Amino acid sequence: MVVIVGLAGSVAWFLATIRFPTLDEITSPRVIVLTSADGHALRHAGELRLAPVAAKDMPPGLVDAVLSIEDRRFYQRGAVDFLSMLRALRQNLDAGKIVAGGSTITQQLVKTNFLGRQRTYQRKIREAAIAIWLERHLTKDQILTSYLNSVYLGSGATGFPAAAKLYFNKSVADLSLPEAAMLAGMINAPEQNDPLHDLDAARKRAAIVLDAMVANGKLTEDQALVAKLHPASPNPANITPASNGWFGDWVYEKALSATPARAGTIQIRTTLDPQLQQKAVEIVKSTLAHYGAEKHASEAALVAMRPDGAVLAMVGGRNYANSSYNRAVQAKRQPGSAFKLFDYYAALRQGYTPENAILDAPVDIHGWQPGNYGHRHHGVVTLAEAFAESLNDATVRLSQQVGIDQVIAAARDLGLRARLGNNPSLALGTSEVTLLDLTSAYAAVRAGKAPVTPWGISGIKMQDQQNYISAGGGGSQHSLGQYQTELINLMQGVVDHGTGRAAKLQGFAAGKTGTAQDYRDAWFIGFNDSLIVGVWVGNDDHSPMKRVTGGSLPAMIWKAFMEQAGPTAQASGPATSVPTTVGLAPTTNPREPASSNEASVSPGQNPAPPPQEAQNAQCNIPACEAFYHSFRASDCTYQPYWGGPRQYCAR
Repeated sequence: MVVIVGLAGSVAWFLATIRFPTLDEITSPRVIVLTSADGHALRHAGELRLAPVAAKDMPPGLVDAVLSIEDRRFYQRGAVDFLSMLRALRQNLDAGKIVAGGSTITQQLVKTNFLGRQRTYQRKIREAAIAIWLERHLTKDQILTSYLNSVYLGSGATGFPAAAKLYFNKSVADLSLPEAAMLAGMINAPEQNDPLHDLDAARKRAAIVLDAMVANGKLTEDQALVAKLHPASPNPANITPASNGWFGDWVYEKALSATPARAGTIQIRTTLDPQLQQKAVEIVKSTLAHYGAEKHASEAALVAMRPDGAVLAMVGGRNYANSSYNRAVQAKRQPGSAFKLFDYYAALRQGYTPENAILDAPVDIHGWQPGNYGHRHHGVVTLAEAFAESLNDATVRLSQQVGIDQVIAAARDLGLRARLGNNPSLALGTSEVTLLDLTSAYAAVRAGKAPVTPWGISGIKMQDQQNYISAGGGGSQHSLGQYQTELINLMQGVVDHGTGRAAKLQGFAAGKTGTAQDYRDAWFIGFNDSLIVGVWVGNDDHSPMKRVTGGSLPAMIWKAFMEQAGPTAQASGPATSVPTTVGLAPTTNPREPASSNEASVSPGQNPAPPPQEAQNAQCNIPACEAFYHSFRASDCTYQPYWGGPRQYCAR
């Protein structure tokens, strides 16, 4: 009796530790569906998931195929098939390990959505308990619907709607019998039977499914034979590649934090431009492949945005499949001289002008001696010259005159949110920042308004809504006034005759190089007429590169991207104009070629393709609506965010 009571108590305690899901978790799970600006499906964490479809709205052949191969008595029996579980237990005991499960579809649903795939007897008991609970609270159709929309089907596709789109470029309702059999056959071993990787294996498995349907009375032998003689062939959809995953992950997390957990299907329209994204991925990859080993540079990141903060491209590393870590968003690194933007902005706010003189000579602050690149000094120089040539000692001297607290205030004014140390070395970028944060601060200069908050969600449509709700940037901003022109002139000097000459374009370009101590990080942040782009190069382990400066690989990547973006960049956002005074100041360099704090390379110049004229472009209404909140379809125009007359959308 004591043994029975003890056993009953143990069972009760174990059941009490089980977390049973709420009904909403099954019937109304939050499913976030991401699309690019032009409507292509986006992946999150390598996964593609589309809006759920009820089992009754799926083809009968698909439902019959799944039930025949996975659980032919699903509608006749309870949540657990105890005979199958006993057979599986015997197989496990004979094998000396867990090799079989004997799960019903309800149990598979529990395993997939709530318990994971670990193979233990405790997990199996939890699985059975939750499955029994589900069948007492939900109908069979509800359980089957949840299962068909959440089962993994290879190549990142979760659920049959996503698999139909990914493998056959069609909606699940339009699947043929051979296609339905092929997808149903993937449930057991999705990677092994993936038709994109092993079509023969997928077709053999589909034939087994067709035989199971015959045995289950769902097909005649003749029907199965016809399906076998005309097997399915994949017709992959134009799904954005996995390399878009860095952007998808970034946007997904923002959508996750902004929407209710039981919101059902949420459609998210993003700002991602697939063409720009692909160009960015290819340029980063090819540059590292060509120079990475020689320069001991293993990783790079790139962010491209419009002046209003809309992120159009985001590359978080060399290869998303190998590392989903987003170095554009998550990695905090020392910006080096790219931080000098804030030193000089602080000086301008204190009444300095680019023509004012500053001494470029050795500095000693309580034993700290920063030093210039190459240990060369130039005596009295203008602020514009010191900025263009990235002179450390002149910049530190300037920051001391202005005050480090004023430098921090200037950085905050431009929207930099990173933690900044109040010490002399801050002037040379020793406080860590993210590429996205720093690029946003540079975007404020291009826009003439601060702060610029990066955003990637342009529209949201909840489950019960017919139309998208605009979700683009926003928030209060203040004008930079006269400082915008002066800052752009300073950065234009960097590209024209300073450390950033490798980034020089045929048209307007402005930016700033940055190199951290011992060449551990290298940056180039800059903009042309329509895009602000930030590039970082370095190593995850913070090991030094071989003399890689911001004016070398990062500037090369930046220039290659800007040149290839060409008309696409113009069409991706407002065709903003540079302030009329920018570029009119003399760009002579009395010490050319002068040693500077950062090395500069000048690869061969390749002319950028000429921008397309708006008058010759055809208006793409869906694309224009995605990019411009003020777009008017009647005349294909939008209202620029900075004011002025309406502009023609040239997408």
